[in-house]
Amino acid sequence: MNLPNQLTVSRLVMTAAFLWAIMSRARFGDTFALLLFSAASLTDLYDGRIARQRKLITNFGILMDPLADKILICSAFIALVERGLLTPQPGVFELGSLVVRPRVEAWMTVIIVARELAITGLRLLAASKNVVLAAERYGKHKTIWQMIAIITLLVLEASHEWPAWLSGLLQPWLPLLTVLALWLAVALTAISGGFYLWRNREMYLADM
Repeated sequence: MNLPNQLTVSRLVMTAAFLWAIMSRARFGDTFALLLFSAASLTDLYDGRIARQRKLITNFGILMDPLADKILICSAFIALVERGLLTPQPGVFELGSLVVRPRVEAWMTVIIVARELAITGLRLLAASKNVVLAAERYGKHKTIWQMIAIITLLVLEASHEWPAWLSGLLQPWLPLLTVLALWLAVALTAISGGFYLWRNREMYLADM
């Protein structure tokens, strides 16, 4: 197994470890979850780059690289929904008389998961017709912002395990950044999915 594929497989392993860490309630479990997700995100950055630079592109990598990304992102959002139901989100900010809590709502996760399933289904349909649908710029941007949103949420979750002076430095700007990143990630997810389905509409309309 070449290096890019090893990184892809390691992302799947770290996803499983991340889910255990964030749901275990172990001491420093949230900090460990933050480190695992950050490391897994880095493998997403480097496996494709290394494969292209060293000409190590394989069918396994073409299939599993985007699948591992979707598993990581969707798993994180689903886990954060459950965490939000079980525990109050640490950190709030006030916008006039409005108190905003940085929290992943279930409907946000539904949009994200539905988008990934729809695009995966479209690519499978294209593959059955021997057509390869390339990723688009909007899709890459949404993945970046999804990861930023998850990391800021994990920092908020983990901050209660850190020294008071360090967690104090995160207020009040981090909750605001988290909410902005989360809403931007959801918006880009919906917009990029809509654009992708519209531009490739001939692929599925022909079979309807």
